[in-house]
Amino acid sequence: MKTSESHFKSTSIVDLSTVILENSIELNNEKDLDFLIAKIADAKYVLLGEASHGTHEYYTWRMKISKRLIEEKGFSFIAVEGDWPDCYKINRYVKNYKDAGDSALDVLKTFNRWPTWMWANWETVALAEWLRSYNTNQNYKVGFYGLDVYSLWESFDEIIKYLDKQDPLTKEVALHAFRCFEPYNRGEGQEYARATRMVSLSCEDEVIDLLTKIKRRMSTYIGDPETLMNVEQNAKVIVNAERYYRAMLAAGNKSWNIRDRHMVDTLNNLMQFHGAHAKGIIWEHNTHIGDARATDMVDEGIENLGQILNEEHADGEVFSIGFGSFQGNVIAGREWGDVMQVMQVPEATKHSWENELHKLDGKDRIVFMNDEVKKQIGTIAINHRAIGVVYRPKTEHYANYVPSKMPLRYNAFIYLDETSALHPLHIKPDGHQMPETFPFGV
Repeated sequence: MKTSESHFKSTSIVDLSTVILENSIELNNEKDLDFLIAKIADAKYVLLGEASHGTHEYYTWRMKISKRLIEEKGFSFIAVEGDWPDCYKINRYVKNYKDAGDSALDVLKTFNRWPTWMWANWETVALAEWLRSYNTNQNYKVGFYGLDVYSLWESFDEIIKYLDKQDPLTKEVALHAFRCFEPYNRGEGQEYARATRMVSLSCEDEVIDLLTKIKRRMSTYIGDPETLMNVEQNAKVIVNAERYYRAMLAAGNKSWNIRDRHMVDTLNNLMQFHGAHAKGIIWEHNTHIGDARATDMVDEGIENLGQILNEEHADGEVFSIGFGSFQGNVIAGREWGDVMQVMQVPEATKHSWENELHKLDGKDRIVFMNDEVKKQIGTIAINHRAIGVVYRPKTEHYANYVPSKMPLRYNAFIYLDETSALHPLHIKPDGHQMPETFPFGV
């Protein structure tokens, strides 16, 4: 994904500031979300993005929107860019399952795979406690799930633990598959990826055999429907994690596409599990929820969840909301696996989407990508900032912007002029209690 000044020359054809002002509203408080909620209408999928994985305001505004969708429009679950086994612990807690934990804080403290701060943070504690409280008086309980593909080892642990009592024969199949990976250590899969490049050996057959046997035996397993769904989903994670890690060192973007396809498949499974009237809220980075066809990602053969959902569903069924800011602070690492730290996010670069919004008196606002906006600026590719879990502020002007046709990438965009860093659980507040900035109802 490349940045180029040439993408902005065509902006002189239209007055971008006028287009934004005429199709946006200021965002000052939760009441200002009314028009956005109305615009979402009867969408079955609401995709809530973020321009980084470590910004406080992105989490809190997504929570406010999610609460409204759950209370007013009957959404069934929140699915996030997180690991299935870890997020399923939150799901059990918010639904008040037996032995699910005494507090969201206790559950989230068990999240120990880097980048821990993405979900082990005070903002997610507040969300989980609100969901648990909301579910207390509901016959139909709202769930919380992870869509990602990384949890190879954790998913093995969950399956082996379950099969130990339910199906000893299939447990042996699981152990056989697990042993195939053992020489490569528990980690992010790099050793396995390198090994499969050196020799024509892989664990593909073993993991597919495991999933096949679990599917065949599913009708004999004892447990509530969600527990059984959890077992099968962990097996699917293992299959796709093996494919992802085998592809990660190859040229091209095959591993990215495997990952996003897995997230879509997981979302489809959740929709099927929750029934014909299911509706899902998805929390992921802008690079996953914003339609890839509106960026230069498409030129590199990259597809993402937002694109796939838009291609597979009718107009009005998918509503995506991007997020971004002009400056502030963020939690990130300078390298993969690095110690997390608060970093300064510099002012957005000249001519970027974020800079154009900042010039409008620096006010937070919601921009609506209606037909008129598409008509006026839908052909203009303008740089749009994206910060990952790895961030190097000094190189961001050429490494962290994605040329985007904004009205084609999102249905709406929430701009926050200055944002602050997320609050990881590892940063202990005074008295080891939830900070005042995260009251129960945030």
